[in-house]
Amino acid sequence: MARTVFCRYEHREAEGLDFAPWPGELGKRVFAEIGKPAWAKWLAHQTMLINENRLSPMNPEHRAFLQGEMEKFLFGEGAQAPSGYVPEA
Repeated sequence: MARTVFCRYEHREAEGLDFAPWPGELGKRVFAEIGKPAWAKWLAHQTMLINENRLSPMNPEHRAFLQGEMEKFLFGEGAQAPSGYVPEA
């Protein structure tokens, strides 16, 4: 039986993640409070941020930026697309 959580992002019960997807306290919080559908939305947003801003997940400054955006996206007011971003039609 799948683990369920009350997803803070979607404000409903959802299937929980299988493991903490990020190190440290933030990873524990995501594991406890975010469902798989919300995590999939974050991964899509993160991919857009990496591509549009030409970020490298190996760069500590870029990882810190992505961590901040993850917190805003999942727990805060919501993260914004990069300025000038135009989604494909």
